[in-house]
Formats: sequence, C-alpha cells, structure tokens
Amino acid sequence: MRLAGKAALITGAGSGIGEACALLFATEGARVVAADLREDTAASVAARIRDAGGEAVAVGGDVSSRADAELMVRRTVEACGRLDVLVNSAGVTPRYARPGADFEEVWDWVVGVNLKGTYLMCWYAVEQMRKTGSGAIVNVASIMGLVSYHQSMGPSSPVAPQGFNPYHHSKGGVVNLTREMAVGLAKNNIRVNALAPGFAKTHLTRTLWEDEKTLALLESLHPLGRLATTEEIAKAALFLASDEASFITGVILPVDGGYTAQ
Repeated sequence: MRLAGKAALITGAGSGIGEACALLFATEGARVVAADLREDTAASVAARIRDAGGEAVAVGGDVSSRADAELMVRRTVEACGRLDVLVNSAGVTPRYARPGADFEEVWDWVVGVNLKGTYLMCWYAVEQMRKTGSGAIVNVASIMGLVSYHQSMGPSSPVAPQGFNPYHHSKGGVVNLTREMAVGLAKNNIRVNALAPGFAKTHLTRTLWEDEKTLALLESLHPLGRLATTEEIAKAALFLASDEASFITGVILPVDGGYTAQ
C-alpha cells in the first residue's frame, strides 16, 4: 500500500476530485480526513471509507476562513496524531456564484476559495509537517492556470467575461504558489506539487457536460477525445502524494488528455 500509515487531509472531499482522492487514498492505506464546506457530504464519504474497511473521519469548514483552515488541520492531528499528506481540492467557479453578485464579489469569492484557501491550508499543514520532518502537498490547479480561455467555447458569464475570469486567475496563482512553496519548503523535506486537470465530469462542470453540444465541443478540445474521470485525476494525485514521487517537487502535472500539448 502506497500510503500505509500516513494521515491525509483532503479538502473538497465531499464530491468530485476530492471525493475520488479520499476513496482512493483510503484503499492505499491512508488514514483519511475528509474535509468539505458541507460536513454532511464529507461525513458520507468518510462513512463509505469505513464501511469498506478503511479509516476516515470528516470535518466541515470553509478553506477561505483562517479559523476553519486551522481547525481542519488541528482536527486531523487530533484524529491521526500527525499530518503527512494534504490535498487541496476545494474549489469553485463563477458559474456557481451567488445570484445577483457583481464582478468584484465574484472575483473575491472565487480567488478567496481557490487561491487564498490553498494558501491557508498549506500554511497550517506545513506547521505540522515541519514537526515530523516531511510531508507531501498536492494542489489542484487547472489547465486554465496554464493556458488561456479557448475562444471556441463560446460566450462566458457577464461577471466573468473573457480576460476577466477569476477562475483562471486563481488557478494561475495556485501554479506559482506551488512552485514557490516547493523551493522554499524543500529544506524541510516537504514536497509541493500540483495537478492541472483538463475538463472532467464533476459537479463544477455539470452545466457544461450535461449539454450534448457543449460536451462534444469539450471532448474535441482534448486530443484523447474525451473528458477525464475523477478517478484518473485521483490516481495522479496518489502518485504525487506517495513515496514513488520522492524526488519530485515543484511540478505542475497536466492530467488533460493532451489539451496543453497542442
């Protein structure tokens, strides 16, 4: 088992990529702390892990809140005695902003969760990892942190038009946050890497892939001709979190079916 005996805190674990990571990491021997804004969904994932014979607890919290970020890390240490792996999978898009929110509120919300939330979780996780002398952090960025909006994807939101999409800004920030932390924390034997997924079938992209025409367009943008599954992305996260990647840090790994190779 690649994560035997390790304690893994996974944000956004109630659904999508975070959920897939939680389930997969547990099968590889990790003691999982499933964290999500909605504690009930995190609790459901933790229960599934326990029912399958794994170890898991749930915690609720908002990653963009300093107090909640500290709480999630503290609860992990209380439950597991240590923290070895952090996966920052919690994320939002402008598409799910509060109805009536203006462009500034949307930017603050998206960047607050995606970038500030990643920063805060890393801040408190690193405090614990330094105590044990090692750790692995996997941030979930996006291909949209590496390349710009594809013009053929059509019109965007009025509060997040092309050139002003805070999702892209936030994920670009996660990319460089990852690189800077990787260099700065190497002396502490803490590895920091990021995934840059292409389009996958998650709740965040549901409004896109449920439309047949849009789904066909998205599939055509990936040379492999389809969208990723959350399980495929979780397997890449598992590799970066495990000792198999012991000499890998500061890497932004596209899991994108060839999207960024074009």
